[in-house]
Amino acid sequence: MSVQSFRYRAPWFPFLSRESGGMAAGFARQKDVKNVTPPKRVAAIHDLSGFGKCSLTEILPILAASGIECSALPTAVLSTHTGGFSGFTYRDLTQDMPAMARHWKNIGVRFDAIYTGFLGSEDQIQIVSDIIDLLGDEDGLVLIDPVMGDEGNLYQTYTPAMARGVARLCGKADVIVPNLTEAAFLLDEPYREGPYDHAYIQGIARRLCALGPKKVVLTGVYYREDELGAATLDSQTDEFSFYSQKAVPGFYHGTGDIFSSVLLCGLLNGLSLPAAAALAVDFTHNCIQRTYEAGIDQRFGVLFEQAIPRLIQRFGLFPPTDPQSR
Repeated sequence: MSVQSFRYRAPWFPFLSRESGGMAAGFARQKDVKNVTPPKRVAAIHDLSGFGKCSLTEILPILAASGIECSALPTAVLSTHTGGFSGFTYRDLTQDMPAMARHWKNIGVRFDAIYTGFLGSEDQIQIVSDIIDLLGDEDGLVLIDPVMGDEGNLYQTYTPAMARGVARLCGKADVIVPNLTEAAFLLDEPYREGPYDHAYIQGIARRLCALGPKKVVLTGVYYREDELGAATLDSQTDEFSFYSQKAVPGFYHGTGDIFSSVLLCGLLNGLSLPAAAALAVDFTHNCIQRTYEAGIDQRFGVLFEQAIPRLIQRFGLFPPTDPQSR
């Protein structure tokens, strides 16, 4: 087995400056862009919370900033997410999901990836399984973020039966992105608190691959108290990697959705699994650090918007301008 301690550093570019001609000059120079190809398209099956950044309110801008078209199939609409808020409104869209998917199929929409996250019921788990069969492409990617719990516990809306259903659903995935709590429930094993070691994390990842997915990305992994990162395993190459950043105090809602979305963008833009995971760690850490320094209520979500231009430039959608070309 190939074991790799991955040390990836993405080239973070500054905002377009006045010295470089500014944004208007940049657009002017690129108005004659040639060899434009259609963007990759993703079906994102997630909930939508009006306030408290998470799920679709993060996924849509992150995918767009990475040059990827996102078709949203909402599972529910909430006034806020459920973490730390009370009195929120909830509109279940379970009955609408099959009809939306069939409509997309009937009009000939094809997807390069299907991306799922939090599911609100056993019925939705089966519906998503059927949608993967309906809309999945032989050459497409299925990424499942099995959002079920954290810190050793299932979320209040989840039951052990639902966890078993998600484990079966993961068998249809190419990539799954659980945290250590979700991994324990997927495997029906006791949850263990960190710090961890390579052997334990590799064993968890290998057993998760045995559920069916070709690749596993484990989040919330740390070998020391002062770090937090992600481990990856590709069962086809048997390559294992780990990448981390310095841990930031606090618990920040919506960061799992940011991580999985950036990971997916990296994969669809041709990055290897370790490189895409490292990019996701760096981007998520940057957003958390900004939020921590700003002292914002952690329930409101992290400050990812100001980091969006970095993704645009990371994937070459708006290259840095050359002052000599003016």
